[in-house]
Amino acid sequence: MPVKHTSLLLAGALLVAGCSRKAVISVDRAETASYPRVTGSASSTRALFTHSLSAVSDSSHRFTAVRHKLEIVSNEGDLPKAWESVINFCGSIQCEIIASSITARTPESSPSGSIALRVAPQDFPKLIAQAEKQGNIVQHTTETEDKTSAVVDTEAKIKNLNTYRDSLRGMFGKPSVGVKDLVEIQEKLTDVQSELDSENAQRKILANETEKVAVELNFRVQRSGANRSAFTPIWDAFRESGANLAESLATLITVVVSVIPWLVIIVPGGWLLVRFWQKLRRKRNVSAPSPSA
Repeated sequence: MPVKHTSLLLAGALLVAGCSRKAVISVDRAETASYPRVTGSASSTRALFTHSLSAVSDSSHRFTAVRHKLEIVSNEGDLPKAWESVINFCGSIQCEIIASSITARTPESSPSGSIALRVAPQDFPKLIAQAEKQGNIVQHTTETEDKTSAVVDTEAKIKNLNTYRDSLRGMFGKPSVGVKDLVEIQEKLTDVQSELDSENAQRKILANETEKVAVELNFRVQRSGANRSAFTPIWDAFRESGANLAESLATLITVVVSVIPWLVIIVPGGWLLVRFWQKLRRKRNVSAPSPSA
């Protein structure tokens, strides 16, 4: 009996070992089959480009573009100084001016100014504190846009293109590659590098949008009711009436100038038509028999 039990245990151990080895071999083959091999042909490397990669970044990390719009009201004399103060302060922190403009007073509009910039998140409170010193912030709007999917897709494309480019470069040193394949590889490499540069540029744009805060500052002058007299509405009405009269006169001049070339044709043509009609009536009167006849 002990001999039989020993032989049975030995056979079972050998069977388990064989099964475990087969399982390891099958897993190794499965893992090896999941990665495409690079052969001597350029067309075979296309599988690398279509090969799906693992997640590029952690799903819990979000990429968000934040935009703030502020409307600042200040005195007319202080508006240029306030506008210039914010621009100078932007140069002292991690800030980048994208666009700026300032407009003086005109008969039709009040003075105003605007600044579009991007600032680092840690310096955004400093910028708001500086803006509050320049006047009253009467409106503050915040907008957010999720850019996570765009960032993840762009990073996945960059990783795929880098792998594809490296595989194409590695094929140049293989002796089995012919001249025709080398030409095809060089063309593919040029296309891949161009697309890679485009994706890298797009990733920099996304990084600029998600890693910095976009801020738009609009400066305007507050209208004061104390400076308006009782006759101000009357003068405003006269001013608006004069503007309407000028517009109407300009429209009339435009119509007259447009019609003058046609008068050269219409007036002589009308005169000839009247003369022809008169002659026609005379002929009818002459040819018509008299009642006495």
